[in-house]
Amino acid sequence: MSDSGPLSPDRPDAETAFRVDAPFDPAGDQPDAIEGLVDGFERQGFDKQTLLGVTGSGKTNTVSWVVEEIQTPTLVIAHNKTLAAQLYEEFRELFPDNAVEYFVSYYDYYQPEAYVEQTDTYIDKDASINDEIDRLRHSATRSLLTREDVIVVASVSAIYGLGDPRNYVDMSLRLAVGQEIDRDELLARLVDLNYERNDVEFTQGTFRVRGDTVEVYPMYGRYAVRVEFWGEEIDRMLKVDPLEGEVKSSEPAVLVHPAEHYSIPEQRLERAIEEIEELKQERVRYFERQGDHVAAQRIEERTTFDLEMMRETGYCSGIENYSVHLSDRESGEPPYTLLDYFPDDFLTVIDESHQTVPQIRGQFEGDRSRKESLIDNGFRLPTAYDNRPLTFEEFEDKTDRTLYVSATPGDYERAESGRVVEQIVRPTHLVDPAVEVAPAEGQVENLLERIDERADRDERVLVTTLTKRMAEDLTEYLSEAGVDVEYMHDETDTLERHELVRSLRLGEIDVLVGINLLREGLDIPEVSLVAILDADQEGFLRSETTLVQTMGRAARNVNGEVVLYADDVSDAMQSAIDETNRRRSIQEAYNEEHGFEPQTIEKAVGESSLPGAKTDTGDATTLDPEDADAAARAIEQLETRMQEAADNLEFELAADIRDRIHDLRQEHELDGDEDGVVPEPVEEF
Repeated sequence: MSDSGPLSPDRPDAETAFRVDAPFDPAGDQPDAIEGLVDGFERQGFDKQTLLGVTGSGKTNTVSWVVEEIQTPTLVIAHNKTLAAQLYEEFRELFPDNAVEYFVSYYDYYQPEAYVEQTDTYIDKDASINDEIDRLRHSATRSLLTREDVIVVASVSAIYGLGDPRNYVDMSLRLAVGQEIDRDELLARLVDLNYERNDVEFTQGTFRVRGDTVEVYPMYGRYAVRVEFWGEEIDRMLKVDPLEGEVKSSEPAVLVHPAEHYSIPEQRLERAIEEIEELKQERVRYFERQGDHVAAQRIEERTTFDLEMMRETGYCSGIENYSVHLSDRESGEPPYTLLDYFPDDFLTVIDESHQTVPQIRGQFEGDRSRKESLIDNGFRLPTAYDNRPLTFEEFEDKTDRTLYVSATPGDYERAESGRVVEQIVRPTHLVDPAVEVAPAEGQVENLLERIDERADRDERVLVTTLTKRMAEDLTEYLSEAGVDVEYMHDETDTLERHELVRSLRLGEIDVLVGINLLREGLDIPEVSLVAILDADQEGFLRSETTLVQTMGRAARNVNGEVVLYADDVSDAMQSAIDETNRRRSIQEAYNEEHGFEPQTIEKAVGESSLPGAKTDTGDATTLDPEDADAAARAIEQLETRMQEAADNLEFELAADIRDRIHDLRQEHELDGDEDGVVPEPVEEF
């Protein structure tokens, strides 16, 4: 059978087992960790376990080998989009023959609907949806409903409301060659599935018609399906590239899922409209009894408008606020989420659990407090409360086996786990950095001496301070002392952050100063010294967890060291030092026993295709071009870089580049077609 890609029939011809394709075998502590976790889940019957793995120990690979052993659909939750994208790419490489999917919020920008009672200010929902992420979300739910070998990497978006999976399945349209169906009947069914007819701009979620040929571009695929009729029978179906028009394969059958997760059958929609209408009238009477005629009029007008849209199109903006009416659940019951698309038995992996678990806990209360004002003032019906994330207790009820993964697991994970498996020895045999406590008095002068030593050895330094002002002053002082130094702060966008890290790795700068340097992408092999100023100050930035995580930034270099500047040794400092020394002694003993010599990780520095970057091999353009021609050249290069970033799922970086392009166009008064970036023409068919 031909390659059927994303438009495959209902299920693959044969069940595909999870299979890891890695260029190396488990090493260091990985074999024991894999065996311990598999034994815990499969033979001991533990529902929850923790993988305590130090930085650089290959925790993602260990998780992959565990999935291969237990052969269970898996949900991986990360605490932000960037980390989720990195994990998604890693799992895709490790599981090339399986369905690895990505499920995060599809908003590039999101301002939730809100009402500020004190100033009588209503803030309408404002959002920019990323079409590619929307496609990936639909791809994830489709895979979960059509195959077993699925890994979904998600953000906390996984616990937010989604359409009823039963509606999603029941409304799916299966087409097969030889099937008797009238062309117009097919068009009507596609409209019911919330696909829009668009014969000019063929994009995901649309269909187009020419004579006896209908082309459908599903929400979840990279290809479209061309359905050719002979009378009232499907004569042939082809998978086609929607841009090139090239035929990829012939398809005996395809399964088209709805274009919206909130699509519902017509009978259920009619029932929902009746319920909403009844609740609207009840709410109007409530406000009138309270003497609040403004709120009464507001809820009447807003709900009536939404109902008219639902009657006309089966959909309306903000339809998620009516989700409880669109499904068979009662008000107050848990919403349907991504978790409901998984089978009964699946594995949940919570990455960086010390951050992700508290994040999951906090979603429900934050959402409810925002909606309360909207409901009390007539902007939404009370059932809008049911469009919400899961509570932590509901999340736990809906998940089956859970694996917490962290270098510094919290008390909750430890207490809940049937087993805590340690992964201390790295496959690279690198040991945790040596830790030294130095006096806070004279810390800057002492730091300068240490920086000079590292610069002479062509090594880099990370410095973390407590305040923005302190970081700025330190950066200025070091710069005046002749140090090549830069400062990474909370306003540094993704584009600049990439360039700063790259400059540090290339040796264009020797020192990077910041307040919280735990952000993604700072595992830099060239860094041999991490300096923590005012280490004895109590607070989040100097907690045991944060200190251990920050110290780990020096764990990828064979000469890695950490210096803690402090007047006294706080409890958090002592605990962090003790834990780091414990790990270091285990690693050194292992290396000595097996005769291993640690080596600094070799990691290539990728070329930058950003205009103005020092390694840019294109035209001599800069991000501050002198005239319109130079700006047009810069925009062309930025457009290419933006597309590369989007293809690599670096959506924050792509958004920053998009904003830079917008600024250049405004500054030099360029239209979209004056900078050399011309939209591709739509293929005729």
